[in-house]
Amino acid sequence: GETNTVDQRFLEFALWETHGIPVTRMSLTRLHSELSLDDNGALTLASSNQEIAVVYYRAGYAPTDYPDGDDGMEWKARLTLETSRAAKCPSLGYHLAGTKKVQQELARPGVLERFFSKPEEADKVKAMRACFAGLYSMGDDATSEDLDAVQKVLDGGEAFYVLKPQREGGGYNFYGKELAKKLRDNTSHSNGDDAKDSSNLKLASSLAEYILMQRLFPPQQRAILLRNGKVEGTGDSISELGCFGCLVVDPDGEIVHNQYAGFLLRTKFSNVDEGGVASGFATLSSPYLC
Repeated sequence: GETNTVDQRFLEFALWETHGIPVTRMSLTRLHSELSLDDNGALTLASSNQEIAVVYYRAGYAPTDYPDGDDGMEWKARLTLETSRAAKCPSLGYHLAGTKKVQQELARPGVLERFFSKPEEADKVKAMRACFAGLYSMGDDATSEDLDAVQKVLDGGEAFYVLKPQREGGGYNFYGKELAKKLRDNTSHSNGDDAKDSSNLKLASSLAEYILMQRLFPPQQRAILLRNGKVEGTGDSISELGCFGCLVVDPDGEIVHNQYAGFLLRTKFSNVDEGGVASGFATLSSPYLC
């Protein structure tokens, strides 16, 4: 089971105490035998016979959550949930939209313009693109620009890139020497051609689950980091501010609600590569505006 359940428990208690709405926790494996879906899309649990209004996923984000692939109980349970009329948080489409691969595709030239095609939206596209780091495909759709970035790592530029899988939470990325080794072990140049020529570079299929990203170097500041009420250490630190949004869409794809919903500021020592809080790499922090 997961280790960071406390934050959700507060929401669970508030729903019951304020609105009388119960929350049921259940694994995807168990849901396979518990779920029932009628012709109108109503989703019910055999144990309660009550319709489920909201599905909030605390699992299903990692490949290990589907041990038997699309023939397994877990994926079949996910399919039942997705085809119901219950609100999903997130739906499969929005789940995929948050993956590194989709972020990388959105960074390709001309892709944002598909969604912001009006002439008066050109400034929006420009502002969004100014925030993008370099994002490069490692799959069979890799372009010459993507291969050039891989070649730069092989040529000794590993300090300026990070290799990321389609995972969240920290602990899965490749940095520095580990990144260089990962790419050396999974690339080759065709017919023994010049090892400095990216046009002859071949990527192993095992790299397709990753994207290569330009590494960011935010400003450093001295900080004292606390964890569980105890001082973890003092030193140069860097922070990452993430802003949340709340999006509700009806079955026809019309946006019902789209608003800012808070922030999360993570701080870690500057010599730490990973950044997850629950995984122990970073700590929660508060912004100081002056």
